[in-house]
Amino acid sequence: MQEYSIAVLPGDGIGPEVIKQANKIIKILESKLEIKLNLNEFPVGGAGYEATGHPLPDKTMEGAKKADAVLLGAVGGPKWEKIDFSLRPERALLGLRSNLGLFANLRPAKVFDALVDASTLKREVVENLDILVVRELTGGIYFGKPRGVETLEDGSRKGFNTLVYTEAEIKRIAKVAFEVAQKRQGRVVSVDKANVLECTGLWREVVTEFAKDYSDVTLEHMYVDNCAMQLVRNPKQFDVILTTNMFGDILSDEASMLTGSIGMLPSASVGGEGGMFEPIHGSAPDIAGKDWANPLATILSVGMMFKYSFDLEKANGWLESSVESVLKDGFRTRDIMSEEGKEVGTEQMGDLVAAKLEELC
Repeated sequence: MQEYSIAVLPGDGIGPEVIKQANKIIKILESKLEIKLNLNEFPVGGAGYEATGHPLPDKTMEGAKKADAVLLGAVGGPKWEKIDFSLRPERALLGLRSNLGLFANLRPAKVFDALVDASTLKREVVENLDILVVRELTGGIYFGKPRGVETLEDGSRKGFNTLVYTEAEIKRIAKVAFEVAQKRQGRVVSVDKANVLECTGLWREVVTEFAKDYSDVTLEHMYVDNCAMQLVRNPKQFDVILTTNMFGDILSDEASMLTGSIGMLPSASVGGEGGMFEPIHGSAPDIAGKDWANPLATILSVGMMFKYSFDLEKANGWLESSVESVLKDGFRTRDIMSEEGKEVGTEQMGDLVAAKLEELC
């Protein structure tokens, strides 16, 4: 029997609530696929700080390194906004990505048929939308040095961050994007600000040269400001968007809202061993404990985990079909609620998807 280990990191806010629903799905898939899944839970983010004084405790990092995959809920909250920057919950995410070598973040923005009208854009603009943002994850301005805040001679302060990319870093993320595109529509739009930032000028040069090895993939370049506009104007022109760490962070959140709710979108961070899988929404502390959170992004992240870390793509297909079926039946959490919808809470939505999964597989 095939055996895998999963490091489960519930985190903060609604993280534990959505992870609880994901665990239901994992147990069903374990049974249906006749595999053995060992789940080991560790604190992270604010919970890690409260337990050990650090957002990424040593035992959590050790557990993540030993696991075949990491499933993360969410981190952060106002409770920890005034502590030292280096100890804030969000620093745990950067530590996990860096230490696990997860340099590629895959963020799909797919509109389910049943939720077309949940988008704030017109039906014809978003119907059948299926975009994948490939974001470089361990380089760029979030990791570049020097960085910090210093006091000048006149007593005023200056903050600074450094945008850095090596040719090797650009090539490896481009490889991910082009290989993914080969399995989709064969189109990549590389997003930069090459007219202003020398670093992204190098990005454009390297991606252009790299594309010559992929004759079956069409490459287009686009400035980030134009891309942000085009995502709202005509999002279906995109297939795979390849971009830097910061640009990808912003554009993928913009793309998420095309689907109607950020609570619908999963993500995968890959490139090293295993992978880390998480919903792209935050910890939403204002609704924590109210049974309002949408668990579908986390459930779909489980599907991506089975696809990318365990090479069990059929499990991902089962989950997408289960979610689609529940939505077609009219069930909605309040973030995607419509006039005709039947509102359910976090727990019930998890139960509904689990029941559909049992039927489908």
